[in-house]
Amino acid sequence: MEIIRFADIHPEPWRNGGGVTRELASHPKAASAQDGAWDWRVSIADVSVAGDFSVFPGMERVITIIEGELLLLTVDGSEHPLEKYRPFRFSGEAASGATLPTGNIRDLNVIARVGAFKGYTSIVEISKKRAHPVFEGQLAVLLEGKATVAPGAAVEEPAVEEESDGDSPATSAVEPVELSRYDAVVGSDTRSPEISGRGFIAVISIDHVEAHA
Repeated sequence: MEIIRFADIHPEPWRNGGGVTRELASHPKAASAQDGAWDWRVSIADVSVAGDFSVFPGMERVITIIEGELLLLTVDGSEHPLEKYRPFRFSGEAASGATLPTGNIRDLNVIARVGAFKGYTSIVEISKKRAHPVFEGQLAVLLEGKATVAPGAAVEEPAVEEESDGDSPATSAVEPVELSRYDAVVGSDTRSPEISGRGFIAVISIDHVEAHA
């Protein structure tokens, strides 16, 4: 079970000085230091100054406001008011910029290379009664509230003969791990992590796009 702790991520300043970005995950990892060299990236940005966004040729973006009230995003001359927890998809090649009518905001960014990957963001309310699984190809970020994560049940339990000496149980319980705000849980198909609690999470899915002949 892999947890990316937001507090451990070093903030990187924007080239235009308008904010900072913290990268949660990218592929391939070796390209993360080179802006736009990756095939997909998930990051959280603090926007404190109105101005232009970086251009990402060949990419598609999904932006979601996760803190603050409103971002006025202009894409190729068209203005789009973005409200909290409402994902918005647009071309990374487009000339885009933003103003901050209600003050500073924090946003969640999913950027994926067109023709290779497709990124999706869903906002999900979590519950104490029903844990939310995080599958392979997904990343779940705690946006607000209190939550814990624990490994789910194994997909297939191999048959084991009853030859235990009584000292080693067949399965060992794993205590739930507490999540802090903006911590991310990496999905898996082997005992998919399950998040429970009260609040909201963002579930990011990165789908591989099959090339067509």
